[in-house]
Amino acid sequence: VFDVPDLAVTDDAIVNGTWTPRDGEAAPLAPFTAPRVDYSLARLAHYTATRPEHFQNYVLFTNYQFYIDEFVAFARTALGEDGRGFTAFVEPGNVVWRPGERGASEGIAPARLPQMPAYHLVRPGHAGITMINIGVGPSNAKTITDHVAVLRPHAWVMLGHCAGLRNTQKLGDYVLAHAYVRDDHVLDADLPLWAPIPALAEIQVALEQAVAEVTGLSGFELKTVMRTGTVATIDNRNWELRDQQELVERFSQSRAIALDMESATIAANGFRFRVPYGTLLCVSDKPLHGELKLPGMASEFYRRQVGQHLAIGIRAMEKLMAQPAEKIHSRKLRSFEEVAFQ
Repeated sequence: VFDVPDLAVTDDAIVNGTWTPRDGEAAPLAPFTAPRVDYSLARLAHYTATRPEHFQNYVLFTNYQFYIDEFVAFARTALGEDGRGFTAFVEPGNVVWRPGERGASEGIAPARLPQMPAYHLVRPGHAGITMINIGVGPSNAKTITDHVAVLRPHAWVMLGHCAGLRNTQKLGDYVLAHAYVRDDHVLDADLPLWAPIPALAEIQVALEQAVAEVTGLSGFELKTVMRTGTVATIDNRNWELRDQQELVERFSQSRAIALDMESATIAANGFRFRVPYGTLLCVSDKPLHGELKLPGMASEFYRRQVGQHLAIGIRAMEKLMAQPAEKIHSRKLRSFEEVAFQ
């Protein structure tokens, strides 16, 4: 729509709450300017190799292709199941699969995957599930959520792996984040570190119930495989090489129970953009306790755990789909002066 981006109005001042009107200027109606939306729609197509209109309102982020492989297998099966309501499955290259058809009805698979491939399990009214492999690191997490946000999804959830920081945790345990240590730095200029990132009850309940249903555990038994607690997100993938005593003190003071490289970024951008957010991680190693993720061990762990973890994420999204959208969009995300149209 816009031949050349006008950078003067392609920013996040409105949604950040830092926009100030000139004398006589009308107040904004929406959280993003039209050029900002146009810019992000183009970026989404570039990064994910799927058109923006395929995106669904319930978004799962992951940082491993293992999860995508499981999601593709699930989607192919769910597409033909009665009661689920899925009408199509879209892969990179805008390759569209529909129930009852032997092959794809449109699109061409790319010669190589894009930077952040997206897959869409479609329901009418964009009420299905989109899953994106965002790769590793807070920069990628910020990049993709900056652009998905203009579509105004109803929820996004991070499903990834983390380092367990407590000696009571086991490999394969789940971590349901209820607070975040933002040591990622990519959002420092947009959202001050003193701004809290609260847990959202609607998302937390859906995730906890999904873990219980998929694992078959409840009560105290459920607590043996899942802990709620603070997740620290860091921007240094080789954090294990830093001074060990400094790390122990830092995590102890923050009461963190897990560490990763994306979750706080995704949650903070959800808070900033008024998109309900959540995090469910799986402990894949415990470097502070001598349990490093070695190749053979990692392969076995992934085979065993990824399917269950993804099933939990999908079940949580189905629970959110069953609720009215206005119930999911928490009042905690609203600022003092909100725009007319979210």
